[in-house]
Amino acid sequence: MKKDPKQRPILVLDEDPTTLELMAEPLRWEGYDVHGFTSEREATEALNFIRPQLVILDPDFAEGNGFHFVNNLFSSIQKVPVMVVSTNPTTEKITQFLDLGASDFISSPFVPMEFLARVRTQLRMRDMQEELLASNSKLQEMIEIDDLTGLFNTRSLYNKLEFEIERAQRFSRPVTVIMIDMDKFKSVNDSHDHLFGSFVLSEVGKIIRQNTRTVDIPARYGGDEFLIVLSEIPLSGVEFFCEKLRNRVEQHTFSSGPDSIKLTLSIGFATYDGDPTTTITGKELVRRADAALYEAKHQGRNRCISYTPKIDRLHKFEKSSVSLLFDKNKKTA
Repeated sequence: MKKDPKQRPILVLDEDPTTLELMAEPLRWEGYDVHGFTSEREATEALNFIRPQLVILDPDFAEGNGFHFVNNLFSSIQKVPVMVVSTNPTTEKITQFLDLGASDFISSPFVPMEFLARVRTQLRMRDMQEELLASNSKLQEMIEIDDLTGLFNTRSLYNKLEFEIERAQRFSRPVTVIMIDMDKFKSVNDSHDHLFGSFVLSEVGKIIRQNTRTVDIPARYGGDEFLIVLSEIPLSGVEFFCEKLRNRVEQHTFSSGPDSIKLTLSIGFATYDGDPTTTITGKELVRRADAALYEAKHQGRNRCISYTPKIDRLHKFEKSSVSLLFDKNKKTA
């Protein structure tokens, strides 16, 4: 779709006002939003307020040091095409600017129609680049986001978690993994249907999104399990967050058509304090949070439990007791 030229700011830079006007006038014919400047200071200040879609530059701009100015300019206007217009198009100068990153080089005086055609070409190429970046971003989102809940999926979860752990170590700040499981969720599908079960999961995902920050990492871990990574929040803040989330779901009525149900959550969480003298992997932090979740289920569900090493010892003892009982029954059978 062709864009309105009025919505396309173009920056024109030339120290000679007459030459600047010769470049700006054809652009105005086409209806572009033209901003012309004859000094380096004015042009630099303008970039604080103007987001140009194209820059047209005389290489002798900035007191004959256009090369240096463009070099600095590219750092602040990344991905914006730059056309160089020169009355002295030597091979050395053309090569120099194209190697620097200029998109096109045109000799002056020029034929206005050719000049405008080159401008349109640069703007088309810019649009194509923007569309490609947008498509790649959308594709990345489709890969990382769970369709049902709108949360991250496990495909990218561990990479994000490892990054947060590295950052926690670098700045000695805490990072927490929270594991969440819907209590008795099987009863939802047994008493209603799978469509209603999907509705409930999507609603829980919505509640989680509403209660997390943009810097947090909320994910659907699988089935009716969810995982949230919180960074830079002290233990008291994590406890408050978990209890608030648990209470929000407990107070919520899941209703869709004739179906309605009340549900609760069990939550387990584990925190790494960011101590640079100790190390921990993302998988280990998730395992600890999962162990705390298991303990929350074991204690009666609908509660929040923080991981401690004691939980591992309790679970190890329980598993050993079950194993001994199983062996004893085998022998007496």
